[in-house]
Amino acid sequence: MKRMIVCLYFILLSIVQLKAQQVADEQFHYPITDPHHRIGDGPLLLFDEAHNNPVTLRGTYAAFSTLLQADGYRLRSAKEKINLDRLKEAKIFISVNALYDPENWSLPARSAFTDKEIEILRQWVNDGGNLFLVTDHMPCGGSVQALAAVFGIHVMNGFALRKDGRPEIFSRDRKTLLRNEITAGSSTEIDSIMCWGGTGFKVPATAQIISLLDDEYEIYLPTDANLIKRPIPDDIPRLPGKGFANGAYLRFGKGRIVIFGDGAPFSAQLHGIKSEKRGMNHPSAYQNAQFLLNIVHWLDQ
Repeated sequence: MKRMIVCLYFILLSIVQLKAQQVADEQFHYPITDPHHRIGDGPLLLFDEAHNNPVTLRGTYAAFSTLLQADGYRLRSAKEKINLDRLKEAKIFISVNALYDPENWSLPARSAFTDKEIEILRQWVNDGGNLFLVTDHMPCGGSVQALAAVFGIHVMNGFALRKDGRPEIFSRDRKTLLRNEITAGSSTEIDSIMCWGGTGFKVPATAQIISLLDDEYEIYLPTDANLIKRPIPDDIPRLPGKGFANGAYLRFGKGRIVIFGDGAPFSAQLHGIKSEKRGMNHPSAYQNAQFLLNIVHWLDQ
């Protein structure tokens, strides 16, 4: 009897832990009445799954994959380290939340990409390739610092958080979502997007900012990501958020780059035991899906 009770305990514990994880919202659907390309005939998008990425096209980014396929694009997981032959097959290379070590969330920061991979990507973009680089809070930010740096972007390995902990809505009204080729260059303009934390970065003068942090934000720089909890401990170093971007784009040589500092906005997740919606499926993120389409369309030009 005692053994049976112990077994039941561990079964229940496993169920609770499973429910507490982030899972894809299989009910999410964003209608596309006029696909950008004929279904299945669009350009190939390579999706990075070779750098300890916690998101995959079959996992929490399933809605990302479904949405872009409905827009006519072809998607393929890239499970090997970056090589030029593979890149030449693709129109856009997408990397989301690359990590050097998924088990180590403390300093020092180390690059998820080797020097050789970074140089291959830099040259490929310069020659006309297109990069969609999505990162997130520490340690993701630190894992892509070296890659972003070759394009003149300085990514913070920290946590960009609102001081009041309120939902993060970037909007035209608040002047935190700017009018540009991505938010206003399409037939469908974007007035607001919703985010869930992430990090911030500085961009070169040649870049255009999509969304930016304001006085309501601070960027926390802990020695270990596990130190971040509400209320934020007073002894954690921090920087004012104003002046940092969390979304931007730029042309580099013949190619194009979009960088975003939060991975959640392009997913559609059920989060935690209560299955709270997070990502494109959230009621306040009603334009996030179109925002993703606008980004990919700009990269696809």
